[in-house]
Amino acid sequence: MKLVKARIRNFRSAEDTGTFDVGSLTCLVGKNEAGKTAVLSALYGVKPFGKKFAYDKVRDYPRRYLTRYAERHGGRDAEVATTTWELSPDDLASVAAVLGEGAVLDALLDITTHYGGHQTWSLQVDENKVRSTLLKQNGVEAQELAKFSKTPFANLLAEIEAQPEPSDALKAVKKQIGEFRDGRPVLAAIDALSTRLPVFFYTSHFDRMAGEVSLEKLTRDQRNDEPVSAGDQIFLDFLEYAGTSVDELENSTRLEELTAKCQAASNDITDEIFDFWSQNDALRVEIALAQGLSEDPAPFNSGTVAKIRIHNDNHKVSVPLSERSAGFVWFFSFLSQFKQMRKKTPGAIILLDEPGLTLHGKAQADLLRYIIERLLPDHQVIYSTHSPFMVPADRLADVRVVEDVVSYDQRHRATVKGTQVSADILTVDQDTLFPLQAHLGYEVTQSMFVGAHTLLVEGPSDVLFLQAASHALKQRNRNGLDRRWTICPTGGIDKVQSFASLFAGKGINIVALCDYGSGDKSKVQRLRASQILKSTGVLVATDFTGKDESDIEDFFAPALYAEILNGAYALKGKGRITAAQLSAGDASLRQVKQAESLFNVMDSSVPTFDHFSPASWLIQNQHVLTEDSAAVNETLDRFEKAFGEINAQLPADS
Repeated sequence: MKLVKARIRNFRSAEDTGTFDVGSLTCLVGKNEAGKTAVLSALYGVKPFGKKFAYDKVRDYPRRYLTRYAERHGGRDAEVATTTWELSPDDLASVAAVLGEGAVLDALLDITTHYGGHQTWSLQVDENKVRSTLLKQNGVEAQELAKFSKTPFANLLAEIEAQPEPSDALKAVKKQIGEFRDGRPVLAAIDALSTRLPVFFYTSHFDRMAGEVSLEKLTRDQRNDEPVSAGDQIFLDFLEYAGTSVDELENSTRLEELTAKCQAASNDITDEIFDFWSQNDALRVEIALAQGLSEDPAPFNSGTVAKIRIHNDNHKVSVPLSERSAGFVWFFSFLSQFKQMRKKTPGAIILLDEPGLTLHGKAQADLLRYIIERLLPDHQVIYSTHSPFMVPADRLADVRVVEDVVSYDQRHRATVKGTQVSADILTVDQDTLFPLQAHLGYEVTQSMFVGAHTLLVEGPSDVLFLQAASHALKQRNRNGLDRRWTICPTGGIDKVQSFASLFAGKGINIVALCDYGSGDKSKVQRLRASQILKSTGVLVATDFTGKDESDIEDFFAPALYAEILNGAYALKGKGRITAAQLSAGDASLRQVKQAESLFNVMDSSVPTFDHFSPASWLIQNQHVLTEDSAAVNETLDRFEKAFGEINAQLPADS
């Protein structure tokens, strides 16, 4: 059975969530106190695994309506969770084994769970089909068949009992109907399917294994039916997965054998974590059994005590589990619970409440990958989050937004509608959408402007100049920029490091080509020393111009750059710029600075100088680079040298 829809009512903040679709993966996104936990808890109560959980009217019913409970529900138990299930071929076969093929009219089944724990199932069964199957299977023939094949099923049992001498075949039909609960085929079908209804496994980011466990106290609590803490329960799950128990640990005379079992289970779980955990691969979990010492705090001062520690191979040190990264402890605890649950009830629906909340963003992405790759093949997963890194950006159809809705009338009086769940992300407020927007923004910056090999430059004009020069060189069968490079403008040398840091997380090959002016020396040195980029991957314009300061415009010979400026701004006659003007004064001065000075004294009818217009004009007039002139050849020589060093940063096998 597969859960395909859900609707939560009368539970905490969820007065009526509305019906929402559930897929193999369902991500509930919403801000704090929106009601995400309420939705998951209500689903958990449908058929909970492990923990003793049941809907409690006093605790869970919307408090503002509690005194009107009986009035609002006509003296009956209120509905909480209505779930819609799609029956699999195996499910239908289990019903067919009891009622015959084709007895179920619709492969969709609605189950509503109420306060008090009872359920109502909405299942459509073709009673005429069941009647025909029973008569045929049991060999009813001739006149009996003609009579009873037209008898309504509800009257079938009474009609058979009214026969003075029913045949053995009719007696067999009567016996078979008597095996149905209350003699009703629909109840027989429900009984066949109820054992196949998946359980719900729930865990939250608060559920973590205890770092130290008193086996004596745990045994006593279990014996007296006392509540067991969440941390101790996870330890019990771990022991079951390891193939042992508290009693065995406490009473065994072969401590080494039990320690070996715990270590084997711990190693198995740790190995699975490190298939996905990218934060630190030098960690391992150690579980040791020892006798409590008198000076230890109670209850760890007597009896056998299990101590769970995390060992860091890099630092050669181990610390108690409780003192380790909360994120790693949660991951280990979750797998301890999950593996034991899977041994007991394969196919459970997994409910994760804010999973990995304390994990680093990259580790949250690892957890999401674990959910998709390891859990989804065998389980449906519904999880809540308000973290951008837990939003499955490539599966937006699986995202549901959760919002605590309050509307206001013309007098600004509030009407509280409670928690609602929707797939329509256009109807909710910006706070609710923030995790989704943030992750989409992150994904866009990771993919929209960059490729596997990215060349960072300072501005869009640099992109155009490089493209024009590369095209001209390739037209002459010379070396241009390799087509594998994606050119990405950053906005200046100050932002190159930020861009590189953002993109480097995707394993992208990055090279930066920076302008170099007064005050940029320390910035370039920091960039080369930062380890984010290889030092050989930080190139500056002065490497190719021979000047103390340079922009990419200084790759152009003065005569050619003057021609580009004149064309871009339609400068004519005495207003034309000459190579001599661009070279006047200090020869080391950048050409864009010279151009800015010249434009500052021009007539007001001339547009203001900017970096982009000359580059845009060159892209549209690339014929100027086809001339066989000294200025063009000098320019292309500089660009070819730069392209050679940039292309050298490409891996040989890419």
